[in-house]
Amino acid sequence: MLALAALGREGSPITAVVVGDERLVYAEAERAKIAASRLVRVASPEAIEGLARGAIGWYAASTKLRSRVRPGKPSKAGGAAQLAWIDEALALVVSGACGGLVTAPASKASIAASGARGASRFRGHTEHLASLLRAPHVVMAFANARMATALVTTHLPLRKVPRAITPAGVTLACLELEALLERLGHDEPRIAVAGLNPHAGEGGLLGDEESRLIVPGMVEACERAAAEDRTIRLAGPIGAESAFRLAASGVYQGVVAMYHDQATIACKLMGFGELVNVTLGLPIVRTSVDHGTAYDLAGTGKASCDGMRAALTLGDLLARAA
Repeated sequence: MLALAALGREGSPITAVVVGDERLVYAEAERAKIAASRLVRVASPEAIEGLARGAIGWYAASTKLRSRVRPGKPSKAGGAAQLAWIDEALALVVSGACGGLVTAPASKASIAASGARGASRFRGHTEHLASLLRAPHVVMAFANARMATALVTTHLPLRKVPRAITPAGVTLACLELEALLERLGHDEPRIAVAGLNPHAGEGGLLGDEESRLIVPGMVEACERAAAEDRTIRLAGPIGAESAFRLAASGVYQGVVAMYHDQATIACKLMGFGELVNVTLGLPIVRTSVDHGTAYDLAGTGKASCDGMRAALTLGDLLARAA
């Protein structure tokens, strides 16, 4: 469990509660050489309030892995447990016992095939949390020390992306990204809005989504900001490769991307392992790592916990600022 490995590092100031199976929690705590005095079992949400700063609480999930689960081997039992642990951790945050939710990578395929209630509809944490929290609009974002990016669409087959882009979605992504950048300490951040098509449509020669959908969304974002006596500094639509190159050089502090891989390929090349997934638009703070399950490394002790440490650090920061 990457969370325990990250929290077990010396000098970690973060107080966190890990939700999971008892057997796995203790096995990973031993592997991470976490002192017994730092690992505290909390039997109820009320007990969390008494945890000392830097303590690691663990909350025994109701779903136990009774069948033998082998590290690195996806299974239905493992998928069902992942979904249950996500839901139980969310419940702790909603109750007010915890200030934010930091999620580890989950296997979408294992969850969907697990047979657990509602699992067949699972497409990712972002969509699942939005459904449970009845959030009408959410934005997937990624952030590190250099820049942040927000996505207009999330986990969709590529063929469905053009139909999913709307002016309202562009407006929301622009406004939510600006708010995140300001929370991260950027005063009046500059944001590039990427086009959907090569060269941002090349004046309509390579597509008209830019003029038909993206520009109206940008205009609406500016008008909504102006109505609140604010100025949102947007540029674009810009070809995606130029938008991210200029952001990497510091010209822009943020990029609004149209679809998943348009954002993540560029961001991970710029800082894999230090990038944090942030879900904007939820009534809670939620962060996550920028990588997948890495089943090939599970149980080997070779997986880096740097990404989880970054997610925990940013989650703690945002929760304290909320």
